[in-house]
Amino acid sequence: MENLIKRLEEQITFLQQEMSQMSSELYSQQKEIMHLKKEISNFNKKIEELNSGIESSINKEDKKPPHY
Repeated sequence: MENLIKRLEEQITFLQQEMSQMSSELYSQQKEIMHLKKEISNFNKKIEELNSGIESSINKEDKKPPHY
């Protein structure tokens, strides 16, 4: 019986260590996901700025002068 209790205690200790390791890894992944979301947001803003700049330059080039 004592041997069984000792094995169970060892398994519990092992599982606690595994849970702690998984929790740490999950936290690290969450931080990375947040960073990547910010990067994507920044890239989307830059793309929108570039698109609006291209559209405004196209509109200026396509407009006829006022004397036509």
